[in-house]
Amino acid sequence: MKFFESHAHLYFEDYDADREQMIEELLASDIEGILNAGVDLRTSEQCISLTEKYKKMYAACGFHPNDINGVNISEVEALKTLIQHEKVVAVGEAGIDLYRDRAPLDVQRKFFIRQLEIALENDVPVIVHSRSAEDETLEVIDQISNKYRGVFHCYAGSTENALRLIGKGFYISFTGNITYKNNDREDVVKNVPLENMLLETDSPFLSPVPFRGKRNDPSKLKIIAGKIAEIKCVSIEEIAAVTLDNSKKLFKIN
Repeated sequence: MKFFESHAHLYFEDYDADREQMIEELLASDIEGILNAGVDLRTSEQCISLTEKYKKMYAACGFHPNDINGVNISEVEALKTLIQHEKVVAVGEAGIDLYRDRAPLDVQRKFFIRQLEIALENDVPVIVHSRSAEDETLEVIDQISNKYRGVFHCYAGSTENALRLIGKGFYISFTGNITYKNNDREDVVKNVPLENMLLETDSPFLSPVPFRGKRNDPSKLKIIAGKIAEIKCVSIEEIAAVTLDNSKKLFKIN
């Protein structure tokens, strides 16, 4: 049974003390691959550096909506070069975040739109971040194209919108928050077809129960997969196998 980590940030300083040991242990266990998502140019380059050190590591390059203050929109054009790297498999994470609200909505929209355009122009998947901004994010998605390759990571929206996004070509991804008491994700998990689902931890954030509040890492994927299996009344082996296949299809990984 193998798992694919479709969204992590293992370059964050949270891992500085034991990063190399942790990654080697992960890749020697049941983790088939790890995709690290950048949040700006510097971290996108860090993601690429990790791919060059580890065979089963992949990168997404992008500008997170919480990390664009003081950034000129022209810097987004650098993504056109970064995505030419053989192990950069997506643009992102990109999107709109009105929870942190660190940049004006109009600025977030500009960065999001340009990243969507670059992904579409180059036939590269896009990793979408949307927090407390479901309507605003969907408005941009509808505006730019009717068909995508990509994933809504750490999905926080409605079942109805999840199914609409699937119709546009998106996968839906869930994190450790589906294990939290009184979470509102179970109906969405139940109704999103497994064939349209990815697994992620969003490490170092959102550790699942019983590790909530502690540093997360991709070894916790099996807990998330187990919760999805419980909700959907299927085996964890099926969750692992189908989501691994989905990840390889979306990111064109052999």
